[in-house]
Amino acid sequence: MTTTPEGVSLGMPQLPAPAYPDDVRARLEADAREVVARYPDSRSALLPLLHLVQSEEGHVTRTGMRFCADVLGLTTAEVTAVATFYSMYRRGPSGDYQVGVCTNTLCAVLGGDAIFETLQEHLGVANGGTTEDGKVTLEHIECNAACDFAPVVMVNWEFFDNQTPASAKRLVDDLRAGVQVEPTRGAPLCTFKDTARILAGFPDTRDGAVEASGSSGPASLTGLRLAKGENPARVVHPRGGSAMNAPPQDTAASDPSHPAGPVTEEGE
Repeated sequence: MTTTPEGVSLGMPQLPAPAYPDDVRARLEADAREVVARYPDSRSALLPLLHLVQSEEGHVTRTGMRFCADVLGLTTAEVTAVATFYSMYRRGPSGDYQVGVCTNTLCAVLGGDAIFETLQEHLGVANGGTTEDGKVTLEHIECNAACDFAPVVMVNWEFFDNQTPASAKRLVDDLRAGVQVEPTRGAPLCTFKDTARILAGFPDTRDGAVEASGSSGPASLTGLRLAKGENPARVVHPRGGSAMNAPPQDTAASDPSHPAGPVTEEGE
């Protein structure tokens, strides 16, 4: 909407977004054709196409949304509705490294809140803010699905486990200084633009990147092994505090009053 210098809205519609330069559009159109060809319905390609345009400028611009709409035969309103729904699509300029601190319950009580507060003060930015050098954008996120490694920090969706305020400060300092940092697990770190292109479905050609992968931690796998009967339960007496080996306790599967749901194999 157009506004006067006094900030009064005139109710005028926003002008159409500018198009990409011809050379950029030609390159993106070639990539987009490859993406769209993966789907029986072209509309299904919208999410990866939004990652594709995000890889161009580091966030999803109005020009990027117009491009997606043109390629898929959608309205810009339809594209905007999707781009604004998912937090993985950035709506404004952001840093080369998206540093997300988990502040969900377990990470928070184990130090996630302290890490986030420390980084805000250390970097001089609020939630969603980017450092003046354009290197780091800081945000709190709800869950990284890595509770057994809490507190967890993610950089461009790669895991940095068992963090402390001090280690998190060293991490962001290294990122800003251009020092190569290695995730605790998963693929080697790359910039946010490169990450966006990978999420669009294009191959990661870096040496060792495909072979690297994350894994579940011991705490996550213990429950699975118990469910399969592979380990005896280890019970700690609530009063004495001593541990003893004991047979598994009654579960829903063995209690007629609380029938269990279907049992599946790992990964199903």
